[in-house]
Amino acid sequence: MPTLTLQEQFGQIDIYLFDQLLKGRIAPGMRILDSGCGGGRNLVYLLREGYEVYASDLDAHAVASVRALAPGLPDTNFRVEATEDMSFEDGCADVVISNTVLHFARDDAHFEAMLRGLWRVLKPGGLFFARLGSTIGMENQVRRIEGRRYWSPDGSERYLVDAALLVAHTEKLGGELLDPIKTTVVDKQRSMTTWVMRKLDTVRR
Repeated sequence: MPTLTLQEQFGQIDIYLFDQLLKGRIAPGMRILDSGCGGGRNLVYLLREGYEVYASDLDAHAVASVRALAPGLPDTNFRVEATEDMSFEDGCADVVISNTVLHFARDDAHFEAMLRGLWRVLKPGGLFFARLGSTIGMENQVRRIEGRRYWSPDGSERYLVDAALLVAHTEKLGGELLDPIKTTVVDKQRSMTTWVMRKLDTVRR
């Protein structure tokens, strides 16, 4: 049997999501839901290893690409839906992935609606993984447009968070950080932050 290359085995998986695999937080038998899945770059390994995978994206072609990667799973596992309007059942997933999606929020209300949609489908005790644009480390390079919408030197216009906002939402949702908030600044062009938390069994009051 030929040995798979790392590329064939893991695809273009986000390195910080790969870190969660290495830490054992994503394990066989878990249900995975990737909202804003794109063409499924974070799902190649999980599908190959037989995980029960669900995914959604607004792009019908992207969803079709993910379906093609998973011929053994029902088509209904893969849906053309917005993050805030997913039709998956409450608490259906052990792991919810939101990779480079939340920074496309239009404003605070849209961001919170997207976040509630992700949190709703996550089981108590489940893992929430997000990578999103932020102002962290780029405070002097980004330019505010309105509210939390900023222009970044890479030419993008996005909804950008900061550490205080992520901590506040973690508390509000009833979660706990599993890793410190980690940020990568890409050559003074943009800033990408990793937000990993666990959904507590009961909401803090």
